[in-house]
Amino acid sequence: MPSRSNTSLVSHFDCPGGGQVWVEGTTLYIAHMHWPHGTTIVDVADPRRPRRLATIDIPEGWHSHKVRVANGIMIVNHEQLGPNGAAEFGGGLGIYDVSRPADPKPIAKWRTAGRGVHRYDFDGRYAYISPTAEGYVGNIMMILDLADPAKPVEASRWWIPGQWKAGGEPYPWDNWVAPRCHHPLRMGERLYVSYWHHGLFILDISDLSRPKVVSHANTSPAFPHPTHTCLPIAQPLKGRSIMVVADEDVAKLRPSAPSFAWIYDITVEQMPVPIATFQVRGLDRDGSPQPPMSGCHQPSERFTGTVIPFASARSARQRGALVLQ
Repeated sequence: MPSRSNTSLVSHFDCPGGGQVWVEGTTLYIAHMHWPHGTTIVDVADPRRPRRLATIDIPEGWHSHKVRVANGIMIVNHEQLGPNGAAEFGGGLGIYDVSRPADPKPIAKWRTAGRGVHRYDFDGRYAYISPTAEGYVGNIMMILDLADPAKPVEASRWWIPGQWKAGGEPYPWDNWVAPRCHHPLRMGERLYVSYWHHGLFILDISDLSRPKVVSHANTSPAFPHPTHTCLPIAQPLKGRSIMVVADEDVAKLRPSAPSFAWIYDITVEQMPVPIATFQVRGLDRDGSPQPPMSGCHQPSERFTGTVIPFASARSARQRGALVLQ
C-alpha cells in the first residue's frame, strides 16, 4: 500500500508504467518504460480530473521512457530494450510538434548507431543527450542543435579517453566497468554530466562547439553504486554553490547497502567537495547488503527554491517519493 507524509492525494490517473513525466503549462507528458507504450499526453488543467489527450506507441524491443517539451516541441528517446528491437526502427530521438497537445505530429527522427539515446536535457533549442554512436564504446555526450526541428544538427560531442575505439584511442578500462555517459544537465554555461561508474564531470560549454573539462570527481569504487544524476542548485545556499548527486541503486560493484544522494559544494568548481549525504529514513537499516533497487534513484530535474522531489526505489516495482530541503 502507498504511504505518504506531508502530502495530499489530489487525483489518480491509471496508465502503463511511467518513466519520466514532464508538465508544460496545463499538459502532462508521461514517458513509459515498456513497449508498446511510448508516450501519453494528459490534460491536467483540472488536476482533480486528468484527461487523456493522446498516446504514441513504440514497436517491440524499443522504449521511449524519457520525454521533454519546450516551445511546442516534444522530444522522446528511442532506445533498444532487450535483443529483439527491429533495426529498421533504430535508436535516436523522436521529435514532435505538440503545439496542439491532443494532436502530436511527427516532425523528424534523429538517428544514431547502437542502442540509441538514454537520457537528455532540452532547453527548446539545444538537446544535451547521451547517445551510443558509431565507433565508440558506451554512451557519449552530444549536443544537438534543433533550431530547425526537422533537421537536427550535431553541435559537438565529448567523451572520456578510451571511448573512441574507431579513432584508435588506447582503452584503459579492461579491468574496470565500461564507460557510459548517463546524461548531462545544463545550467548557464556549464554541463553537469553523470558518467555511471566513472563519476561526474563539469564541462564548460561557453563555446558549444568545444566542451572543455572543468573538473571530475568519482566516489566509485569506494562506494559501489553508479552516478545517475548531477543536479546543480540555481540559487546559492548559505553563500555556497551546491550540487545534488544521486547514485542509483543498480549495477552494484559488490553486495551493499542501498544507495543514497550526495551533496557537493561546487563553489570552487574545479574541486567539487562532498559535504553531506542524504538517505530516506529506514531504507538502510544496519548497513547490511540489500537487493538492487532498494535505495536512491534520482531527483526531479525541475524544481523551484530548495525543495527537491526525489524518487527512491523501494523494490523493483514500487517507488517512494521524498523531499530534500
